[in-house]
Amino acid sequence: MKIAVIGAGIIGVTTAFELGRDGHEVTVFERCSAVAEEASFANAGIVAPGYVTPWASPGMPRKVLAQMLRRHASVRVGLPLRMSELAWMWRWYRACRPEIYSLNRARMQALAFYSRQRLHALTDYLHLEYDRSTGYLVLLRSAQDHAMVEPGLQVLRDAGVKFSLLDPDGVRKLEPGLNPETSFAGAIHLPEDEVGNCRQFALLLKNEAQRLGVRFRFNTKVDRIDGSGGMAVALDGSAAAQPFDSVVVCAGVASAALLRPLGLHIPLASVYGYSLSAAIREPLNAPRSALMDEHYKVAITRLGQRVRVAGSAELGGSLAHKRPASLQTLYKVLHDWFPGAASRTHAIQEWKGARPMLPDGPPIVGASGIAGLWLNLGHGSSGWALACGSARALADTLLGHAPELDMQGFGLERLRR
Repeated sequence: MKIAVIGAGIIGVTTAFELGRDGHEVTVFERCSAVAEEASFANAGIVAPGYVTPWASPGMPRKVLAQMLRRHASVRVGLPLRMSELAWMWRWYRACRPEIYSLNRARMQALAFYSRQRLHALTDYLHLEYDRSTGYLVLLRSAQDHAMVEPGLQVLRDAGVKFSLLDPDGVRKLEPGLNPETSFAGAIHLPEDEVGNCRQFALLLKNEAQRLGVRFRFNTKVDRIDGSGGMAVALDGSAAAQPFDSVVVCAGVASAALLRPLGLHIPLASVYGYSLSAAIREPLNAPRSALMDEHYKVAITRLGQRVRVAGSAELGGSLAHKRPASLQTLYKVLHDWFPGAASRTHAIQEWKGARPMLPDGPPIVGASGIAGLWLNLGHGSSGWALACGSARALADTLLGHAPELDMQGFGLERLRR
């Protein structure tokens, strides 16, 4: 089958690889000059299936309101807010009901566990070498933080996630570089979770996809998808559309605009995240693996010879404007826990990315309802954790095979209710 994949972030690259592995003739169209240049570029890199949950959760609206005036808020609402974002917020608010949250959380976690299995299988089978390490610590600054995570521990138990509660001494044995002057209550240790460089993985998998015959066309923007009389892709600046048997849309936040002329109104919003990446100054003062400051919802990860600090969830505003307060929170958290980790002799990379998020949480993976048009989008902040499983499930569904994972609840019909 001749298939076009639109988008070469981590979702598009994994999708193209799986389709190429199935023997299809695949062409990937990407508006940037390389893979993983946008939302997949500098994310935290954490793969922790038990912590993959919808942003739409009970108590979250109250939390957003409470944090709006805080200096180091983990969730922010920026200006200007477009009408589409206000409509998205209303749908998100309605999805925060406990019964909806519980169902979507279970679906996302099941996909995340399947995706981690696929990630390991691909890494081992293809002998991919990228910056990665195992182990994940959720740092609890206070007894209040400890009490706040207690309901989540039952979620981990129900999901069969291996974890242990550590006191500060136990935490420092695992991460001896932690600032001795920062006091804290303890941590949750998840030994089977991990951190990996998402962009490195995407670059390596792109090379493997090319060996299978997948073609990548970079600096190529898709202007529209033509669904009249079969699938076709019209490129920016080209008069004639190129015909394909199928088209798979993995274009992140740009997907909504591509699909709207076809009558598909996908409630995608850009929820912005930030990160800092710096060369490690002194390895003994740097993290060994991945940590999450539960209070500020900021991750600190070791990616080879670099340390990355990532966090914040910001709705509204623009990708071009980096909010100083959000970056200051990342610097604060890094200094609190690993003050000697980052080298100041090299430039620290400050990054802001747009996560393509649906209001209720789970991505859309599967058929669009239009013959030949398929969707793999809306993974939000969990794209890296869900990518490999989503890609395999999409490829199986496109072939007419039943995916290994029950994909009920990941279809477009969910959003029409």
